[in-house]
Amino acid sequence: MLTKYHIPERWLGHANSHYWSARADRLQSATGILLGMFLLAHLHFESSIMLGKEAFYKVVQVLEGGWFSATGHGYPLLTQLFSVFILLVVILHAAMALRRFPAQLGQWRALRSHLHLIKHRDSHAWFWQLATGFILFFLVPMHLVTMIANPEIGPNMSAYRVWHDNTWLLYILLLPAVVIHAMIGLYRVAVKWGLSFNRTGLRKIAKLLIVYLIVLGLGSLVTYMLLGNELSLPLQPFVPG
Repeated sequence: MLTKYHIPERWLGHANSHYWSARADRLQSATGILLGMFLLAHLHFESSIMLGKEAFYKVVQVLEGGWFSATGHGYPLLTQLFSVFILLVVILHAAMALRRFPAQLGQWRALRSHLHLIKHRDSHAWFWQLATGFILFFLVPMHLVTMIANPEIGPNMSAYRVWHDNTWLLYILLLPAVVIHAMIGLYRVAVKWGLSFNRTGLRKIAKLLIVYLIVLGLGSLVTYMLLGNELSLPLQPFVPG
């Protein structure tokens, strides 16, 4: 004999809340993938400075539509507009992620206790993504607002900004935080949405990418610092020979 039981709605949750939570999850994943792919491209574009000033100049020329400008230098407005777009995506991604951010001291204590008791790799990965996300909440807007306010990019302009404006202090903190956050995020998205069930292989790829991208970024940063130290003042924009 079957007996019917009435389960209170508050135990089941509201259908609308589940619907919006699912949409927020998809939106968080989509914006995370977009930002992760952008980071991969951005660090490789920046690394062209290690091939010389002219190589970096040509990359900037392509990205800023230099072929379509009368001077051939491109349009800094494109950098400005793209920086605004990325900032909006970052804000949206952060808003979705904050839903699961521990907001109370008790929640942080429970999380720390959980990490100590249960040696679960994905839980530790989530913690590192949480910690780096908190750091990026402050550092990423600083970087993007700087690019929006001063969109001029070039071998000399960028080197001057890094060395003489001391933005290397920002980048030395931003680089490892954003790389770790992004690569762990891409790993978790792949696992969450069933893109791959080989967690061990994905973890190895994520770790290799973290090391590779940090080394690549540090190489670019050191190159900018060396070039900035060698600049003659007052600053003159780079002109290819």
